[in-house]
Amino acid sequence: MPRIIFHIDVNSAYLSWSAVEQLKNGAETDLRKIPAIIGGDRASRHGVVLAKSISAKKYGIRTGEPVVDAIRKCPNLVIAPPDHRLYSDYSRKLMTFLRGYTDQIEQVSVDECYMDFTEIAPRFSSPMEGALEIKNEVRRQFGFTVNVGISENKLLAKMASDFEKPDKVHTLFPDEIKEKMWPLPMGELFMAGRSSVEYLQKLEIRTIGDLAQMNPELLEIHLKSHGRKLWEFANGMDNSPVEPVRQEAKGIGNSITLPQDAKTEEEACEVLGKLAGSVGRRLRKAGQKAGMISVEIKYYNFENSSHQTQLERATNEDARIYETAAELFREMWKKQPIRLLGIRSSKLTDASAPEQLTIFEVQPEMEKRKKASEKKAKLEQALKEIRGRYGEEAVIRGSNMEEKREKEK
Repeated sequence: MPRIIFHIDVNSAYLSWSAVEQLKNGAETDLRKIPAIIGGDRASRHGVVLAKSISAKKYGIRTGEPVVDAIRKCPNLVIAPPDHRLYSDYSRKLMTFLRGYTDQIEQVSVDECYMDFTEIAPRFSSPMEGALEIKNEVRRQFGFTVNVGISENKLLAKMASDFEKPDKVHTLFPDEIKEKMWPLPMGELFMAGRSSVEYLQKLEIRTIGDLAQMNPELLEIHLKSHGRKLWEFANGMDNSPVEPVRQEAKGIGNSITLPQDAKTEEEACEVLGKLAGSVGRRLRKAGQKAGMISVEIKYYNFENSSHQTQLERATNEDARIYETAAELFREMWKKQPIRLLGIRSSKLTDASAPEQLTIFEVQPEMEKRKKASEKKAKLEQALKEIRGRYGEEAVIRGSNMEEKREKEK
């Protein structure tokens, strides 16, 4: 039986939660219905846009851009400061409500989570009915809205929830991929960061469908393992489970708050190198290897961002951890000053456990063994010819020579 997975995402979470709180306290204007943003302040013109209203979006205002640029686009823009304590409170209330349906909830950020709906699906006439009930109850009980994406895996459920907003339910089942997902621009694919998109555009890959129909081995040549992962996502492939207890909690990691904000890729990568060394040492000391690596960034304005990737083969090598972390960093960095960097390893396995080779590794390994066997056969033939010409004692193995010396003593 196929799984039924929901991805539940709060619409413009920071702005929505600030708006709801303001209305509770007697405000006459709803931030969600006017050109408004969360982030920075108008007086200093510092900071970046953390969240925006639909009206602000119509002015071309983008999440992550400097507040000063947003003001230029919309001079009458309303700016509200962030309240992270408030946001944590609303997030906790939402997750408590959702766990009233099932404990199969994986929270991935303050405003989004996955729900494995499979076990409770028989309670409803259809997954759509269940999703609509959840969406409508959130609006009724809390005053803010969510989007719900429905599919058979986490990736497609997340892609579905990003379709038209706000307050919507969308499906994206495997038989809907070609119609609903393939026409979308490459940049809308989960984990397709700016640098990957720019590189793929040079290969004339502009839509998710273009990527899906590429040769994955060619993508690996250009983008390494991340290229194959993007190809899998473009084809709707994802078998990752919904993990009620976040896998990162079972891993080994390290993070550092920087004495001065890192502003360049070089500065950040230098820090990542040190963190990778620390994580690698701790993995080796624990006799473990990691099958997944994640990178966390906290920006100067305390906005958090994280990305993770599954490794083809588990590792505890510093270089491999660093290479993976740097790749994740380049995909997610918003070119903003960085206050904190972290690397975490998860999906740990015993370092001494035998590794199962992939289909791509079996052939090279067989070739390696074949060459070693051929080399040994040639050596034995050469030794045979020498003994035939000069006698059996002409060539003696090191171990046999030691035995002969012992007997002569």
